[in-house]
Amino acid sequence: MQEPLLGAEAPDYDTFPEKPPPSPGERTRVGATQNKRVFLATFAAVLGNFSFGYGLVYTSPVIPALEHSLDPDLSLTKTQASWFGSVFTLGAAAGGLSAMVLNDLLGRKLSIMFSAVPSAAGYALMAGARGLWMLLLGRTLTGFAGGLTAACIPVYVSEIATPGVRGALGATPQLMAVFGSLSLYALGLLLPWRWLAVAGEGPVLVMILLLSFMPNSPRFLLSRGRDSEAMRALAWLRGADTDIRWEFEQIQDNVRRQSSRMSWAEARDPHMYRPILIALLMRFLQQLTGITPTLVYLQSIFDSTAVLLPPKDDAAIVGAVRLLSVLIAALTMDLAGRKILLFVSGYAMGWGPITWLLMSEILPLRARGVASGLCVLVSWLTAFALTKSFLLVVNAFGLQVPFFFFAAICLVNLLFTGCCVPETKGRSLEQIESFFRTGRRSFLR
Repeated sequence: MQEPLLGAEAPDYDTFPEKPPPSPGERTRVGATQNKRVFLATFAAVLGNFSFGYGLVYTSPVIPALEHSLDPDLSLTKTQASWFGSVFTLGAAAGGLSAMVLNDLLGRKLSIMFSAVPSAAGYALMAGARGLWMLLLGRTLTGFAGGLTAACIPVYVSEIATPGVRGALGATPQLMAVFGSLSLYALGLLLPWRWLAVAGEGPVLVMILLLSFMPNSPRFLLSRGRDSEAMRALAWLRGADTDIRWEFEQIQDNVRRQSSRMSWAEARDPHMYRPILIALLMRFLQQLTGITPTLVYLQSIFDSTAVLLPPKDDAAIVGAVRLLSVLIAALTMDLAGRKILLFVSGYAMGWGPITWLLMSEILPLRARGVASGLCVLVSWLTAFALTKSFLLVVNAFGLQVPFFFFAAICLVNLLFTGCCVPETKGRSLEQIESFFRTGRRSFLR
């Protein structure tokens, strides 16, 4: 059955009837120009996701190396290895919690830039580690930075992108995270574990440099009453030759209607709690597929199987396949739609990139900063529970037990997608929010 958002235009979606949108011909003429700078700003931001993906799988080649280390202060037992692998997710949960405040206090761009501080400090600690505590603290700090960027970057990208490219750009955080993981696997074939940490500093520094020249989100600036700055930011993003008045008034009208902070009473309103609940369940179910423990312990998993290639090579091949899959998703989700890819594709083409995009699309503006942080918090607390227990379960029951569980969750995800997930292809953020507000159909019914 066709979702309402895919149907014909109706009065419910005519959020701003007093001024018609630009015609398709006008959008075609300005499309290429107005997207160039959006692409640049997106690239600058998603370098944070590159660092996140790099840091997440840092343990894959490092744990086997440290388990055989001759240094007694760095040699890891199975229990210590499980902490080294999982503590990153605790840091990410703390980062998501902090994003609930920083996203709306500093804004999306400055919050992303702030993440560079714990990220750089964490890699420095691991590069110079003289004991387990330095490794664990370094992992926690890089995880904190990753959790902060995971909450802030999708929101920033969705708020600066035009509807026509928001799907493709919404996949770039996951694309860069996968590219970061692949880079770690590739460098792991060449570099010792300390130099892997040193190499992690590079993308952080480039991100800070590029973001210094990028504008903040116009929606955030308007929500803080900085109208002239928001106009300049939107004009820069869309290009000097683009008429931004209609879009600016769209955003301005939506922000004015939601200028106050959401109260607990309002949180019980269906148009508020439904999209938040959908986003939370997507993040929870995404982690229950087992992607995080699989990536964190990927080389160790291949060590315990009868694969023909060396485990390091296998890990790099997995990273390359993931990168190709996310790239295909980025190129097709604005054509095929989000929901169909959740149904027919694997994790890297579906539940990986699309759930992050949908989170940033469906969350209401007034709750977007707090709710995105809450989603990341739930996601990474779930990831910690899975990652901490994964090795213990494998040692006790074998590798097949957790993977049977992950397969069962994938079946649950199919049912959830069919019943609860909306299609948002081709809609502005304001139209998506208007859809939830009209209550034409409950997604949770």
